[in-house]
Amino acid sequence: MTFLSYAARGKTAWWRYLLAAFLGFTGGMALAVIAMLALVALHLVPGDLAAEIQQPRHPLIFFPAIGLIFGGVLLGFIGAARLIQGKRFSDIIGAWRWRAFAFGTGLWLTFLGLGALVDFAVNPGGFAITASSATGPLAAAALFGLATQTFMEEFIFRGWLTQGLLLATRRPIIAAVISGALFGALHIPNGTPQAIEATFFGVVTALIVIRTGGLAFTYGLHLVNNLFGAVVVVSANDVFKGAPGLLSQHTPQLLGWDVALDVAALLLALWFATRPWVIGRASPPADTVSAFN
Repeated sequence: MTFLSYAARGKTAWWRYLLAAFLGFTGGMALAVIAMLALVALHLVPGDLAAEIQQPRHPLIFFPAIGLIFGGVLLGFIGAARLIQGKRFSDIIGAWRWRAFAFGTGLWLTFLGLGALVDFAVNPGGFAITASSATGPLAAAALFGLATQTFMEEFIFRGWLTQGLLLATRRPIIAAVISGALFGALHIPNGTPQAIEATFFGVVTALIVIRTGGLAFTYGLHLVNNLFGAVVVVSANDVFKGAPGLLSQHTPQLLGWDVALDVAALLLALWFATRPWVIGRASPPADTVSAFN
């Protein structure tokens, strides 16, 4: 079954997408705020929680809070899509193959490791060992928070949004470009290089989802990408800077080079994602192939 077939399920009028987006975001944020206020009232988190979630120096607060916020928005969109559009959870995630999830995870972890080794070979002085007793709790907290955060982003941007754009345009490349541009726009506060990288990341992962028919591959890729940056090699130029990971990296002079490496790795991931041993069939369905032509 193609991703376009999943997209066509439910009620797909354009106004339903707009209404679902509004209710999903506002309802999800309301759920997140209620959860946060409850935790503060129970003294389970500090009163200055808003300041704490701006930086990951205290990972046992930062990452669970991130998980609650993104989890609230995820639940909001799941509920809005079901209520307004009649779309089930399975309609939006598409074909789920654990083989694809494992392959996406392993492939991107390999690319990240090789990229870190290249950076180290070029500038070994930019790396430092920062592992401590706080690294273990960081890994556990980050897994909880980032598993929720990355799944929410995949569900909304590569699932729900890309499906709507695919139905509207019938052109996977156009749908992927618009989806990726919107994803990249949300990363503008993190700086221009990250916004550019996030845009390309969004475009390529949307294409992968369309070609594979589901979110499994890109969720594995996205999850390991964020976990690596939060726990294994923490960059001083990343949103996770300051987290007590295994290693820290401060190589601002390599930022452009790293973006170029990531772009090349994403293009390789796009090629690998459509191989028969990942998608489980000899070739993409006929309607998907014609849509790319």
